[in-house]
Amino acid sequence: MSYARVGASGLKLPRIALGLWHNFGAVDRHEHSVQMLTRAFDLGITHFDLANNYGPPPGSAEETLGRVLRGEFRSHRDELIISTKAGWGMWPGPYGDFGSRKYLIASLDQSLKRLGLDYVDIFYHHRPDPETPLEETMRALEHIVRSGRALYVGISSYDAQGTRDAAELLRGLGTPCIIHQPSYSMFNRWVEKGLLQETQRQQMGVIAFSPLAQGLLTDRYLKMVPQDSRIAKQTGFLSQADLTPQRETALRGLFELAQERGQTLAQLALSWVLRDGAVTSALIGASKISQVEDCIGALNNLQFTPEELARIDALAPSTS
Repeated sequence: MSYARVGASGLKLPRIALGLWHNFGAVDRHEHSVQMLTRAFDLGITHFDLANNYGPPPGSAEETLGRVLRGEFRSHRDELIISTKAGWGMWPGPYGDFGSRKYLIASLDQSLKRLGLDYVDIFYHHRPDPETPLEETMRALEHIVRSGRALYVGISSYDAQGTRDAAELLRGLGTPCIIHQPSYSMFNRWVEKGLLQETQRQQMGVIAFSPLAQGLLTDRYLKMVPQDSRIAKQTGFLSQADLTPQRETALRGLFELAQERGQTLAQLALSWVLRDGAVTSALIGASKISQVEDCIGALNNLQFTPEELARIDALAPSTS
């Protein structure tokens, strides 16, 4: 494993981190979760990323990690970076969604109880709120750090202008916004249109979620849809409609390039996201230990020739 500094902060993250979005909730066997988490840690993955609504059902991924923190990880807390978020719907009524001070602080307190922790290392506002004043949301994040509930704060899925405004507000309050968590993959390149430039201007780190396009950018979908894949699962966020003929053509071309580079398709996709240092860390999801092991192999080759980058641009253009 290699590690990279998060923006201008003193924090370092592993170049590959593990997200607990789909496969660590109550729908999965606890023993399987333990095996996945401990193997990832043994391989140098020190960062585990959550949100209040991860499961399914919501909250259960935090409960799963909480049990592991009290068990297998009980002597390793200071070697771990634990993050969580709030910003999507979590409970009924007007106080369980978006970005109010009421919601963010209440949600983090609930998350800490589920995790069995006094603090998380990073707390994110999960998405922009079109109604709550941005200053209120940022003041809530500042209070969360000053109260000891989190060591650092970040934002997720903000556009370039929102990122600039949030960073400036937090800087003025004395609590820097150290990291942004956007979606980014060969099939989802929106961050290239201003956001990555803004995070660099603000000296913020970037951790990309869904760098494998929720599993599309793997060898799994080259021939058929596996029974245990996210497309086949009712709890997943992929559908058969996401696997368009154009995507299938692109996957075949990218697979050929990966073979030429001595990589799997997943390794190619992760190497590409991490290629130029603009992205601090890539946040993977996994349902098998072998997938985690394969993804870490991407770090063996992060270099691309101009010709390889041109082939990727042709297969997965930035407008896709």
